[in-house]
Amino acid sequence: MLDGTLSFESLEPLPEDQVGLAVLGYPIAHSLSPVLHNSALKELTEKNSKFQKWNYGKIELPPIHLEKTLVKLHDFGYRGLNLTIPHKVDVLPFLFSIDPDAEIMGAVNTLVRHSKGWHGCNTDGYGMEQGLKEKLNVDVEGAEILLLGAGGASRAAAARCLKSGCSRLWLGNRSENRLKEMDQILNSNYTNPPIHTFPLTEFPEELGTVDDLIVINATSLGLKSSDPCPFDLRQLPLNAKIYDMIYNPPSTRLLKMAAELGMKHANGLSMLVHQAAKALEIWTEEEISVSAMYQGLGEKTNFE
Repeated sequence: MLDGTLSFESLEPLPEDQVGLAVLGYPIAHSLSPVLHNSALKELTEKNSKFQKWNYGKIELPPIHLEKTLVKLHDFGYRGLNLTIPHKVDVLPFLFSIDPDAEIMGAVNTLVRHSKGWHGCNTDGYGMEQGLKEKLNVDVEGAEILLLGAGGASRAAAARCLKSGCSRLWLGNRSENRLKEMDQILNSNYTNPPIHTFPLTEFPEELGTVDDLIVINATSLGLKSSDPCPFDLRQLPLNAKIYDMIYNPPSTRLLKMAAELGMKHANGLSMLVHQAAKALEIWTEEEISVSAMYQGLGEKTNFE
């Protein structure tokens, strides 16, 4: 394809001296992951020539073909894979093994080749935590967190917040059934801190008095210009910090509301970069330059 996206139907075995990496998604043409990874690999090559043969691509893959394509990519010798919407949860039955943390999250975004199949792990929570530090100068440890959503991205974020020692976790979601399911999973694995769930149609009054609250949007609301705002920030204290995992478009309706209210805010580009750096670190067993990934994207201000 003209934009560099591969079709699952056109995949071929790699040359013996090549090391293949890729992101799988549907759709996938918009993905910035190849830019991030190949920029970091270019810097690694300057230090070690073996990485000259490493290359990261993107593969458009409808869910119905996920299992067969994973087998094919394993047979073709791919070293590692990233997964994005809609594969992070659906892939679980097709894995040879999975990290305990990722199993709790119920979602993976990174696959590592094993001789008998694919091993799954999740770098999204790490990426989110590093993004919060970098862009909003806040730590998850000891913080009160309001997390919007109950999908794969939200599960990863919730598990990371709980593991990192947030003081309290608030979970809001449109679907009460998915919210209840997520609450059960988290409470069966984490006994502290307290977890409070609520449907987004019913605002808990106590939230309106929480100082220094960190709000994280892990829903898909904001990807389209016609999407409604996932949460009315006017209900919160003005010192709340707002982080939207969405990075394209760079300014969602939620972030525009935060800006109008004078709240400190950031989009999810930093999360994308840091989760990518962690995944590449796992595959290469080398320290990865986050700055090289940002340089691959161009000036950071173009994405904020």
